[in-house]
Formats: sequence, C-alpha cells, structure tokens
Amino acid sequence: MHKLRQRLAAALFAGAAIALPLAAAAQTADREALAGYAACMSLVQADPLRALDEAEIWAGQGGGEAAMHCAAISLFGLGRHIEAAQRLERLSGGMAVGAIEPRARVLAQAGQAWLLAGDGARAQQALSQALLLTPGNIELLIDRSIALATTGLYWEAIDDLNLAVDLSPPRADVLVLRASAYRSLEATDLASDDLSRALTLDPGNPDGLLERGILRRLAGDAAGARADWGLIVESAPNTPAAEAARNNLANLEKEEN
Repeated sequence: MHKLRQRLAAALFAGAAIALPLAAAAQTADREALAGYAACMSLVQADPLRALDEAEIWAGQGGGEAAMHCAAISLFGLGRHIEAAQRLERLSGGMAVGAIEPRARVLAQAGQAWLLAGDGARAQQALSQALLLTPGNIELLIDRSIALATTGLYWEAIDDLNLAVDLSPPRADVLVLRASAYRSLEATDLASDDLSRALTLDPGNPDGLLERGILRRLAGDAAGARADWGLIVESAPNTPAAEAARNNLANLEKEEN
C-alpha cells in the first residue's frame, strides 16, 4: 500500500504528545509535573538521547506516567521503534481504567511505532485496542487500515477506510489510501474513481498524483504517468511522494531505453 504517512512520525512528537491529557497530571493539576513533562518532550526533539536519560532519572524519582511517556517517545526519536512501542503498551496497561481517552492515545502511538518498526500485525493489535476504547475514531481507522494493508489484508483495510469515509467530510488522503488498496486488489476502476474524487478535492495532492501515475503506468500510459510524477517532483520536491516519483521516473526511463 501507500507509503506510511508523515503524520505517523509527527504524532509521536511534541505537538501530539504534550496535548496528551496524562491521567495523573490531569487529576492532580500538578503544574510542576506538567512543566517537567513539557520540558522533557521539547528536549526529545533537540536531543532524544539526553531526553531519554533525563526521563529515566525522572521516572526513578517518581515521575510516573509523564516520565514513562517521555522516555518512550525519546526511544522513538532514537529510531528504537520496537522498544518505544513496547513501553507505550506497558504505559497504557498501567493507566487508570477510567482514563479512556489517554489510554487510547497511548495505544494509538504504540500502533504507530509498531508500523514504523515494520510490524503490521502488532500495529493492528494496538490500534484495535484503541478503537475498542474510542469506537469510530477516524484517525485510528485510517492508521489501522495502513497496518492491515501492510500485512496484505486489503479488503479489511478498505472496510476501515469505508467507515472513515462515512464518518467524516470528504478527505483526499482517505480516498487516496483507499485507491491504493483497490489497486493492490487489481480493482483499478474503483481506484480510479477514488483518485478522481481525491484530486477534485485537492488537485495538487502529491500522494494522489503519485497513485494516479502508477495507475496510468499500469494502463500503458507512460506519458500520463511521467506527467503526474514530474508534477510531484516540481511542486512538492521534499516529500516522500517526490522521492517515490523520482524512483518511478528512473525506472520508467530504464524500461524505455
């Protein structure tokens, strides 16, 4: 399926993490703990190894959930995705039963970490647990669809994306993901329909153009594929879609020479 979305990484860093309403801090309104958590999460972006060391010390001093969460995200920042996922799962398991939203968010982050570690099956498990806590969560459905697709369960991925489509206003990213799943099942007409809708919503969507170029190449339209991929490289040069487009253009040139 499609490349993992950039938000899988972004969601594990400060923006999403600091917004996480950790149960202990929320219940005690401990401003010192919240300030320490914010400082730790900020350090993750600048120096994840130092952040890990400081989070471990803080945890040993009674930092609780905030320290454990910062340590897990530090591991992610170091590229140690499996360890990060394992710690996030343990953290969620130890949180108060009534802390439904915080537990779901930590499980969602564990699922994202498993995805980036290349373990789609473990990602599915974590994301399914999160969905049990927060049914109908659109972002979780999207992430689980990616996890399902990485293990070849494309119809199941489409089921999740269908529900996401039903529950949200039209979104180009969801339609592109579903188009990719349809393409993997060789349902190219359905894929084309979704891409047409996606690119009507967002004509310059790099992922949509990448996917349409793939469909055009499969249909024997090399010129159309080249046009789509070239547009990505020109308009969004620093994106994962542009990297994939460059590779596809290079492969196309090899095939034609």
